[in-house]
Amino acid sequence: MHSKISSGIVISVETFYQQEYSNPKNHDFMFAYKITIQNSNLFPVKLLSRYWHILDSNGMVKEVEGEGVVGIQPVIQPAEKYQYVSGCNLKSELGRMQGNYVLQNMHSKATFIAEIAPFYLTAPMKLN
Repeated sequence: MHSKISSGIVISVETFYQQEYSNPKNHDFMFAYKITIQNSNLFPVKLLSRYWHILDSNGMVKEVEGEGVVGIQPVIQPAEKYQYVSGCNLKSELGRMQGNYVLQNMHSKATFIAEIAPFYLTAPMKLN
């Protein structure tokens, strides 16, 4: 599991190779990732948007931006956590993701960015 603290937000990532949704012969590799977002600030925050930079070992780059995560914009109270699971498909057995969340301080209405540290997506056959 990878974790990073940024702007009082602790972001932890756990990744999983999805063999049942992958087809290596067609260069389709599916990964899931579980994100835990913990608010260490003294104020509630709302997750407004996300940005992902995704790179596979073939050099293919994808950028993904959008509102919220998995269709919602959660409000996370101080000392509380929010978890969600999402996925990413690659054309190679190895990739890297990193990005950020734009959050809003629910008291001051100011927005700020919490960075998501780079993490790797690795198919088990690549480890052999």
